[in-house]
Amino acid sequence: MTDIGTALIKLQVTEWVLSGEPTNEAEFNEMFSKVTGEDANGIAIESNDPSDWGVTWSQVSAKKDELVAAEPMRLLREERNRLIAETDWWASSDLTMTEAQTAYRTALRDITNTYTSLDDVVWPTKP
Repeated sequence: MTDIGTALIKLQVTEWVLSGEPTNEAEFNEMFSKVTGEDANGIAIESNDPSDWGVTWSQVSAKKDELVAAEPMRLLREERNRLIAETDWWASSDLTMTEAQTAYRTALRDITNTYTSLDDVVWPTKP
């Protein structure tokens, strides 16, 4: 599941504290704080002032929505890559791949041209 923390990381926001999973701007403003330094004892100094944050709720929310929308394709690519990795040994320099092996690996590489998630994919048959 993609969350607000992941969105903050993808936005390259560093040194922050989030107490909860906000769903709107008011909650974000209440739950988010930016670490702006440390005191003499090495304890983090946190700012609740949005002008110190370097990011807005609309930016974070938009990034989260973007990540959620991209998740099905990410998972499809992850599984596709796993299946290709299982056959990498076929492409060793001391082996010659059969036509069926080459076609299988090509079909796996091209799977994202046709399918957009694991829900609808039809995997090629491994030779």
